[in-house]
Amino acid sequence: MFGIGIIGCGKIAQVRHIPEYAEHKDAKLLGFYDINLERAAGLAKQYGGTAYATVEELLANPEIHAVSICAANFAHAELTIAALNAGKHVLCEKPMAITLAECEAMVEAAKKNGKYLMIGHNQRLAKAHSTARKLIVDGLIGDIVTFRTTFGHGGPETWSVDPGLNTWFFDKTRAAMGAMADLGIHKTDLIHYLTGQQVVRTTARVTTLDKRDASGNLISVDDNAVCIYELSGGAFGTMTASWTYYGAEDNSTVLYGTKGIMRIYDDPAISIKVILADGSKISYDVEAIQTNDNQTKSGVIDLWMDSLVNDKAPEISGESALAAMRAVFASIQSSETGMAVEIPENR
Repeated sequence: MFGIGIIGCGKIAQVRHIPEYAEHKDAKLLGFYDINLERAAGLAKQYGGTAYATVEELLANPEIHAVSICAANFAHAELTIAALNAGKHVLCEKPMAITLAECEAMVEAAKKNGKYLMIGHNQRLAKAHSTARKLIVDGLIGDIVTFRTTFGHGGPETWSVDPGLNTWFFDKTRAAMGAMADLGIHKTDLIHYLTGQQVVRTTARVTTLDKRDASGNLISVDDNAVCIYELSGGAFGTMTASWTYYGAEDNSTVLYGTKGIMRIYDDPAISIKVILADGSKISYDVEAIQTNDNQTKSGVIDLWMDSLVNDKAPEISGESALAAMRAVFASIQSSETGMAVEIPENR
C-alpha cells in the first residue's frame, strides 16, 4: 500500500487524481495541502487523511510515499523538487514547468534522489490514441507525411475550481502561459507519441485574440496558438490550441500517410476512421474522448500506481516529457521573434 499526498486541491485534483486514487486498491490518501486550508480540510474529511497547513508538514510525513502536484503552473518545479528531495515519488500535472531550465532541474532532482517523476500527459492514454498508435506501428496508413492536430474549447474559466474571469489560468504570474501550455502541450506530446517522431523545428503564432478578464482587458496569457511542426522523421503538420472554440470541444487529429488517412476523434460517432488509398474504409469504435463536461477515468493514476507497485520507471516520465516542453517553449520563442526555431535536442 502506498501512502499518497495531494498538493493543490483544485479541480484537476478533485475530479481526477483524488477519486482515482480512492478507487485504487494499492493507494491510500493520507495528506492534502492547498493554499485554501478549508478546501483541503473538506477533502480530508471526505476521503480520510490529514489536511496540512504547509507543504513542508505534508512532506515530512514518512507514511506518504508519493505525491500528486496539482498546483498552479508557476509552482510545479519548486513543489516537485521539494517533494523529490524529501524522498517522495512525484506525479506532476502538465505543463511540467514554466521554463525549460525548471523542467530539466525536475528531471535531475528525480535522478539525484532515485525517485520516479511522471507528468500527466493523459492524451496518450485515451483508448483511440493508444489504438491508433498500434495501427500506425503496424503500418496501416504507411509512413506519415503530414498531419493536423487540434485541441480547442471555450476556455478554462468554467473548469477552474474558482470559476469566472478571475481564474488563475488567466493570470500570467501564476499560469505563465495560456492555451499553448494548457492544451498545446497535450497535442504536442500526442504527436510525438502517435508518430514516434519529435518536433525539431517550429514556426508558430501564439497570441491573445478574444479572452478578457473581469476588467474587460485582454488576458495576460495566450488564448490561441497555431504551430507548424516539422518532425524528426520528416513528417510535417499543424498543431492548434484554442480557448475560443465557443461551440463543441474539438480534440481531433488527422494523419495523412502514404497508404491512407487516419481520422481520430474527428467524428463524434466514430473514434477512428481510416480511409485507405484504394478507397476502402475501416472504422474503430473505441472509447469517446474526455471533455471538460464529460469526465471519465483518465488512466493516469492507474499508470502511475503501476509504476510504483512494480517499481518501474513510468511510461510518461519527466525525461520523456522534455521533448514536448522544448517544442512549447520554442513555439513561444518563434512567435515572439517571428522566425522559425530549431530544436536540435529533439533530433
